[in-house]
Amino acid sequence: MVELRKRKATTQPLETEQKSKRILELDPASKRGPKQVTAGGALADASSDAYHESPKVGETLDLNQFGGEFENHDGTKLRLKDLVDSSKSGIVLFTYPRASTPGCTKQACLFRDNYESLTSSGMSVYGLSADSPKANTTFKSKQKLPFPLLCNSSYTLIAALGFKKMPKGTTRGVFAVNKLGRVLLHQRGGPDATVEAARQIVIASKEEKRASP
Repeated sequence: MVELRKRKATTQPLETEQKSKRILELDPASKRGPKQVTAGGALADASSDAYHESPKVGETLDLNQFGGEFENHDGTKLRLKDLVDSSKSGIVLFTYPRASTPGCTKQACLFRDNYESLTSSGMSVYGLSADSPKANTTFKSKQKLPFPLLCNSSYTLIAALGFKKMPKGTTRGVFAVNKLGRVLLHQRGGPDATVEAARQIVIASKEEKRASP
C-alpha cells in the first residue's frame, strides 16, 4: 500500500514579501514618489498638488506668486510681478549659466546689440542667473549691458521657469510674458537661438497691435 505524503506549503511568496518589506524599511525614500520642483522653487512629491510644470505658451501665470523673490544686480528685492508692472507691454527674460563665461558673454552681448529692436514694442529685457549681485554688477559694467541682471541664488524663479539643472545649475533659455501674465515664449537654446526667439516674439507683438482696431 502506497503511503501518501503531504507536501509542505512553499514559503517563497512569504519570503519575497518579507524581503520587500525589509527593503522598504531600510530605504524610506522608496516609499515616496520622485521629488519635483514647485512654482516657488520648493521641493514637493510628484503626487503633491503643489507640483508645477514649466510654464506653457498661452498659459496665464499668477504673477503675485510665481517664482518667489529674487534680487536685481543692485541688491533690490523683486518679484516677477514687479518687473511686469513696471514694463509697458511685458518682459523678455533670458537665463544664462554663469556671468562672464564665454557663452554667457556672447548671449548677453547679443541681447545688448539687439536691445533697441527688442524693446521697440514696449517689452522690457532682463538677464537671469544664480550669480551674486557682485558678479552680475561686474558683468553688466564690463559688457556695457543696457538691461538689469537678476540674481536668483536660491533658484526659485529659475526652477519655476523650468530652467534649473538638477541638482544645481542653470540652463540657457528665454521666456516672455505680457502685462496680463500670459506666457508668450518659453524656449531653451544657445545664445543665437534665444535672441532670435525673442526677436520673433517682438515682431509678432507689433503685428498684433497693428491688427487691433
